Amino acid sequence: MLRYLLGLASPAGSHGRLSVLIFHRVLERPDPLFPGEVDARQFQLICQWLTSLFNVLPLPEAVARWRDGTLPERALAITFDDGYEDNCSVAMPILVQHGLSATFFVATGFLDGGRMWNDTLIEAVRRTPATSWDLSSVLSDGPASVSLASSAERRAAIEQLIRRIKYLPVEEREEAVHAVARLSGTRLPTDLMMTSAQVTKMHRKGMTIGAHTVSHCILAGLSADDIRDEMTRSRDALQSLIGDRVGLFAYPNGKPGQDYDARSAGVAQELGFDAAFTTAWGAAGSTSDRFQLPRFTPWDRTRLRFGWRMMTNLRQAAPQVAK
Repeated sequence: MLRYLLGLASPAGSHGRLSVLIFHRVLERPDPLFPGEVDARQFQLICQWLTSLFNVLPLPEAVARWRDGTLPERALAITFDDGYEDNCSVAMPILVQHGLSATFFVATGFLDGGRMWNDTLIEAVRRTPATSWDLSSVLSDGPASVSLASSAERRAAIEQLIRRIKYLPVEEREEAVHAVARLSGTRLPTDLMMTSAQVTKMHRKGMTIGAHTVSHCILAGLSADDIRDEMTRSRDALQSLIGDRVGLFAYPNGKPGQDYDARSAGVAQELGFDAAFTTAWGAAGSTSDRFQLPRFTPWDRTRLRFGWRMMTNLRQAAPQVAK
């Protein structure tokens, strides 16, 4: 019944709709600090559901068939953002086991030992032996102190820090992140992101590599020249690494009008990308902008709820910025 209903919502041909899923990490085992994060066991189930409910296509093929009106019914593609190490060591073997392909959008500035700013915050809070922090030296607004006595309180502290730091100007954000790292009083990991060799390995295994800027910046806050530089250097570095064309791009964070704007979509088009992807919910239809294609991740833990959530998303019109 689910397949039938999904087929009605996502028919074949010119009226087809393309669902694109977005993931970030697939953990080897459940994380007590973030119990809702996808782990290997859950991803196994998701892949089983996908193969039984959808026609899963490699993203380049899906984009091409969406453009020429030849999508199969229940068309879907899988993507990952950022370039986490577990994409290669945990997610890829599961994908291969199920005969699936995914596109991995890599922020090139963090390969080979780098760490994204939000992960610095997460790991600083996770690993600190302190049971509370005074944040008055880190942030000037909001509560000055946070309790870290329990996992729930640490999770709340991470969410608060990310929310308060995320949209600061780049230099202020870096200062705040470094201050939090110093507060932790502990060594932070340098193996969260992929190595260049792992990116190359995934490409050899048939996975698609896409660009995701160098520094995972908020593009809406940059000049047009800086937007172009971030996109170009990311694409060129990946093309040099894998020895193949990189034709797909994903906007960091990806909220229309907040994280990227019309200039960003225009630059993606000018640079010759085949398509660019947001994090706005919805599915791509005949009127979607090729440089603002939506993506979605259902969070449900049963096949029925998962399929129903996907069907609801198929009927949703994704927001876009006017170009």
